[in-house]
Amino acid sequence: MKRQYGFNLIELMIVVAIVGIIAAIAYPSYTEQVRKARRADCAGAVTSLASAMERYFTVNSTYEGAADGGKDTGEPAVYADQCPVDGGTATYALTISAADASTYTVQAAPAGKQTKDKCGTLTLTNTGKKAITGAATGLTAQDCW
Repeated sequence: MKRQYGFNLIELMIVVAIVGIIAAIAYPSYTEQVRKARRADCAGAVTSLASAMERYFTVNSTYEGAADGGKDTGEPAVYADQCPVDGGTATYALTISAADASTYTVQAAPAGKQTKDKCGTLTLTNTGKKAITGAATGLTAQDCW
């Protein structure tokens, strides 16, 4: 009589359980790292938007009118209006939240897959002050920037 080799059902179920446990631990960590990478990419874009605002001020002697349609607030006319700036699915919406003759505030609000990000909205002023709004309890701007 020939002996058959292979797995029985119990061995197969043990392997499936082990793979399930590993996936349950690894997947949340992976998704958090992806969110963190998107946030870092957009933090750079916010800084670039601030640089574009400074260039606008150099030419116009005011920050007013840097948004679409010559407005003081809204989507920027001087830079991309989303992260990633080179296109693709938006993960943050870039806006000018306040601008007058001598000051501005720009922000990046989570959008799409990034809405569950624990850091909320990233904010940067003309003085270089970084802040966050809508973040999870206990987080500081230093944690998210």
